[in-house]
This record gives sequence, structure tokens and C-alpha cells, in this order.
Amino acid sequence: MTYQTRLYHWAIARLIPPVRWVIIGRCRNRSDADGHLQLLRQRLPHVRFEIVFDLAIAP
Repeated sequence: MTYQTRLYHWAIARLIPPVRWVIIGRCRNRSDADGHLQLLRQRLPHVRFEIVFDLAIAP
């Protein structure tokens, strides 16, 4: 895993029923993730998104 990849801990996940989820994007900080999440929810109101902290790539 590269250093650049490890910088992006916050991820936006699309939740797919019943228990699957897919990472849509990654952000360097929570504020950026919140902004992207707000935009996604405006454009796709019927789809469920959540912000997650990805421990798999944390140093």
C-alpha cells in the first residue's frame, strides 16, 4: 500500500440491502467527506450513503 493511499482514511459508502456496502470515494478528512456526502444526497436522494472511517488503511 502506498503512502498516498494511506492518507485517505474517510470513505463514503453506498449501502446496498441487506448488508452489503460499496466504497464510492475516499477523503483525507471528515469535513471533505461531509461535503461530498451532502452533494451525493442532493443528487441521489433515494440512495443511502454513509461516511465510514476505514481502519484497513490506517497506519
